[in-house]
Amino acid sequence: MAGSAESRPDFSGLWELNLERSTLRGEPPGRILMKIEHTEPTLVQRILVTRKDGTEVSLVLRYETNGRQTRLAQVHETARSIGRWIGSELLIESWMETKDRALHFKDYWSLSADGATLTMAHRDDDLAGQTSVLHRAHLEDGQKFHSR
Repeated sequence: MAGSAESRPDFSGLWELNLERSTLRGEPPGRILMKIEHTEPTLVQRILVTRKDGTEVSLVLRYETNGRQTRLAQVHETARSIGRWIGSELLIESWMETKDRALHFKDYWSLSADGATLTMAHRDDDLAGQTSVLHRAHLEDGQKFHSR
């Protein structure tokens, strides 16, 4: 069932991963900042990963929340995704082919009632059990995105 426009949260804002509250698969980073610009049906996710050695990696991902497929070329040449609403949750489903295997991800996004916590959960996919919990970041952290 698709959620009504009134029940759909706006994920826009500056977010920081809470490493203590998150369950990550693989080596955890030093820090992850995310800037999200969400104007239905378009969602742009700018991600800045700071590794433990201090090096930084940035990604810009663009999704449509209306079921339209988008390519995620910055992730991998075969990566594609479809975003759609399930009630007040946004499901971003992605597929990617590597030399060794086909990967399938189902990333469920939800916003807390107070709008201060964004949860991204992989429940039943190739990253099952991974949950990223993000909190609103300080505005000065947003400056890191202006220089990119």
